Order: sequence, then structure tokens, then C-alpha cells
Amino acid sequence: MSTLIACPKCAWQPDGGAYWSCSCGCVWNTFNTGGKCPSCGKQWKNTQCIPHAGGCREWSPHLSWYHDLDDWLEEELNDIHVPIEEDT
Repeated sequence: MSTLIACPKCAWQPDGGAYWSCSCGCVWNTFNTGGKCPSCGKQWKNTQCIPHAGGCREWSPHLSWYHDLDDWLEEELNDIHVPIEEDT
């Protein structure tokens, strides 16, 4: 199952390019790492929509960019098999 990644404000969809830069100077595709800088490890809670790539420049919570997660979560939960131990 693939998850749609799009700006929650303008619906711009990233094309996989390395558009996001960290305060440490690293430039990467933030969606490859869930918003965590691969160089310094800083976890970005918000992600900016990239204007020079066609986006709106607005900031949104990183998790808000991932669409259709409800279906993914339901599938994951259905795949969890936890044995129930009975008290004896």
C-alpha cells in the first residue's frame, strides 16, 4: 500500500527531490526520513511546502502530509497477532 504525500494546505505533492534544509546545512528529502535530519538527527515536527518546486510556502505538521494513514493503520493492527494468556 502506498501512502499519498501532499501538502495539507495546497495539495502539492513532492517529487522525491532534496528540497528541505536543516539548520545544520544538510539538504535532503524529508519524507525519506520522517522529518529527521540524516546528518545531525534533528527531528522536524513541521514541514514547509516548497515554493520553488511548485508549493505554497506554508508550514504544516509533518504527519499531516501523509494521507490515507487510517487504512494503513487498520491493516497494521489487523496483522498484529498477540496470544492471549489465560489465568490458570
